[in-house]
Amino acid sequence: MKLTTNQIDELFKFTRKHYVYHYDVQSELVDHLANDIESTWKETPNLSFEQARDKSFKKFGIFGFMDVIEAKQKAMNKRYRKILWRFFKEWFTLPKVVTTIAVFLSIFFFLKIPFSEYILLGTLFIFVVFDLINQFRNRKNQKQKKQKKEKIFLLESMIGETKGGFTGITLINAFNFVNLSHVNFSALEIHWSIIVSLTATLLGVLFYVINYIIPQRAEELLEETYPEYKLVNNL
Repeated sequence: MKLTTNQIDELFKFTRKHYVYHYDVQSELVDHLANDIESTWKETPNLSFEQARDKSFKKFGIFGFMDVIEAKQKAMNKRYRKILWRFFKEWFTLPKVVTTIAVFLSIFFFLKIPFSEYILLGTLFIFVVFDLINQFRNRKNQKQKKQKKEKIFLLESMIGETKGGFTGITLINAFNFVNLSHVNFSALEIHWSIIVSLTATLLGVLFYVINYIIPQRAEELLEETYPEYKLVNNL
């Protein structure tokens, strides 16, 4: 016996009820449940859809779908790191490497300005406030999508979450370091100025890639990762 379209829809609702919010993970679980239910019906055709579904669900163990969700998140984290590394490396090829060198030199000479640490603190504070506003908007958009039961893919969600997570932690840590260390940047020896400037440049490139490049290429990355993405979003 084959599952009907309504029963497949019920399985999607069932996965959402059990805290599976991303469409790609839902699809994989629904496919697995559907195959198992049909196999169960071959052995015991007298079972109702709900009974066969619950029997299949019990095979996932006491944690339900959590192990599957965790495994998918680990796999997608690995894929996201490869995407991040891909775009990060592009900044060290022409012509972008010229911009990177210019940023490095700008930071290096900026550090030589007296009381540059105070200017840096003010700049970091503005970035922190701006980032908090962006995080709030991103969470609000994600919440609205969930309420509307729109199809959200795991990579799509990860792009937004990683963007906010990296930015917030990095900016706050940098602000605390500058504020608490009381380092006089203008008095640093040249080798320390080079190290600080290089670190700031690399973090700046990483910040730009995570917050602007990857989100701008999100549609392309989603279509590359999920063959069904374009079709699903046109339904």
